[in-house]
Amino acid sequence: MAVSLAEIVGRFGGELRGGGDILIDGIGTLAGAGPGRIAFLSNPRYRDQLRATRATAVILAPEAAGECPVAAIVTRQPYLYFARLSAWLNPPPDFAPGVHPSAVVESPVPPGAYVGPQAWIGPDVRLGEGVVVGAQCRIGAGSALGEESRLHPGVTIYPGCQVGRRFLAHSGSVIGADGFGFAPDEARRWVKIPQTGRVLVGDDVEIGANTTIDRGALEDTVIGDGVKLDNQIQVGHNVRIGRDTAMAGCVGIAGSATIGARCTVGGGAVILGHLEIADDVHVSAGTLVAKSIRSPGTYSGTVPFLEHGAWLKNFAHIRRLEAMSEKIRALEARLAILENRP
Repeated sequence: MAVSLAEIVGRFGGELRGGGDILIDGIGTLAGAGPGRIAFLSNPRYRDQLRATRATAVILAPEAAGECPVAAIVTRQPYLYFARLSAWLNPPPDFAPGVHPSAVVESPVPPGAYVGPQAWIGPDVRLGEGVVVGAQCRIGAGSALGEESRLHPGVTIYPGCQVGRRFLAHSGSVIGADGFGFAPDEARRWVKIPQTGRVLVGDDVEIGANTTIDRGALEDTVIGDGVKLDNQIQVGHNVRIGRDTAMAGCVGIAGSATIGARCTVGGGAVILGHLEIADDVHVSAGTLVAKSIRSPGTYSGTVPFLEHGAWLKNFAHIRRLEAMSEKIRALEARLAILENRP
């Protein structure tokens, strides 16, 4: 798909510097793009690569435009511009509507939907128009999957779960498995607690490969509109995640935690159960959140976690502990001499 810079600017805006008839057939990095490709500069650390780029054009911010040796599209948000352009140039693959002969389908399939090889659609399932169900997916009885949603091969949706429109799930993800609920008896054996809630997923949600969202124990697990979950994330039962929150890989969220809107959680972070996290909170990678967070901001650390600035200061002191210890020993020795002590 080759498009001109004039077409790109006409669709997405920005200031064009260079010939509008220049054709672009793909996107690359500043260092790796060649002729016909458009690159982008959003991180100042890569500014040196701009001068040597072989790309045909570059998307960049106004402050870097004067250093660009090729045609440019100038915008205040080059990374966002790149994301929208990339989505336009790289649409998802099309599937001809229909049901593969090897699929087992026990519910009506809309005319514009696709069900792939060896997929299973249980009874009383509601599929929206334009849904794509990949090979070997499983959708349990009484579930719903909204319009234009797409399941990559091997996704499982357990019975009764409700998924919104334009949902995207990558391979191996599981929605609605039992939450981790057990009670010890007198002999300290574990008695399973039935998990009778559901998972409710809003519109425009994406979950990564092998991510799991457990169904609620009594009430529902709720994932708000626009939430983005990376690969291998564990969402425990009765968790609630607010709209437009994003989480990187390997995050673990224990049961009944409530996370606000527009939050971000870095890779490998852990959020303990029954906590509340306010809107607009940003948790750094590897952080252990062991108590509720009531105020917006960035939080980092392990035990205990702190406001980000305070954690950085304390960590700087930790790095100097050995030198501080030697100074203290030297001062103690001098003090002992002054006090005539051995």
